Amino acid sequence: MSKLNLKESPSFALTNNWRMKNNFLLLLIFLSGFFFSQEYSPDILGKGFEQKTLNFHNDYEGKVTATIIRKKAASPTHKAVLYIHGFNDYFFQAEMAEKFNEKGFDFYALDLRKYGRSYLPHQTFNNVRNLDEYNAEIDEALKIIAAENHNRILLAGHSTGGLITTRYMKYHAGNPNIAGLWVNSPFYDFNMGFLAKKIGIPIIRGLGKHYPDTKIGGGFSTFYGESLHINFKGEWNYDLKLKPNANGKVNFGFIRAIHRAQKDIRNAELKVPVLVMHSEKSGYPKVWNEEVTSTDIILNVKDIHKNAENFKGNVTIIPVKSGIHDLVLSKKPVRDKVYEELFSWLQKIDF
Repeated sequence: MSKLNLKESPSFALTNNWRMKNNFLLLLIFLSGFFFSQEYSPDILGKGFEQKTLNFHNDYEGKVTATIIRKKAASPTHKAVLYIHGFNDYFFQAEMAEKFNEKGFDFYALDLRKYGRSYLPHQTFNNVRNLDEYNAEIDEALKIIAAENHNRILLAGHSTGGLITTRYMKYHAGNPNIAGLWVNSPFYDFNMGFLAKKIGIPIIRGLGKHYPDTKIGGGFSTFYGESLHINFKGEWNYDLKLKPNANGKVNFGFIRAIHRAQKDIRNAELKVPVLVMHSEKSGYPKVWNEEVTSTDIILNVKDIHKNAENFKGNVTIIPVKSGIHDLVLSKKPVRDKVYEELFSWLQKIDF
């Protein structure tokens, strides 16, 4: 009687083949998890901040990247914030991230394309022709945050970032993970006189369609930057190459993109609770004085307030006494009040 060779039986071959495939699948899962965990690297801020580069299709200047930065809370949480910086800016506000961490939020920020960590040598700083260009990195960041086990996200933006996030929410109300919007001195209008705003800007907008790379002066003094940086009269340390005191010139294309977005959000319906915060007062100092460190010397707060009042939805507006343009960089007693109001609002909306 001949012995049965199990290794040659069809059932053994099928079982062995299944085991090999299963082991290979497990190996792939392990390796994908390993490589995913390696996507973040230590950030320039140190102190537990991490970053990773996001790659996108080339645009009119060539290669494009953005950067997501994160700092996780001490305990696992389903709550997160995604912060977007302003013009002539990048994310460096570590204190803000830590405040959110203390309140049980994982903190994320974006350095948009052509800003900060994301700037590439062939690019023009801050260059944009349509704010829709930023949707790619916002979409990708939100996917990453959701994939990292968050289902309640606060979208936040300062100045130009406030305009970008407001407009984003007008068109992306269907994202179930976004539970609120916080904007800090949003760039809802140009801070100019009547003729410049009603005639000059629309003319540049029209020219920007055909001559997007033509440059014009940015119009800001160095006072604001000097009031912030530790090397001058401020308390904050950041890279002056990425956020210089004098922003230089901007393209007609940038003016066109901003103006179109500002018009687009007029009377917008926003489906999530919104908190709009701005300084109580704007300042127009000709020489250095107390106004520089206690008012918004970049935007007209009346414009911010008026536009916010016209939004449809659950909108809260809070003026901040002695606040500067970036409220979280104000003097400590002022920014402490900013955080108190912010987290009180988040509690009220059951965040």
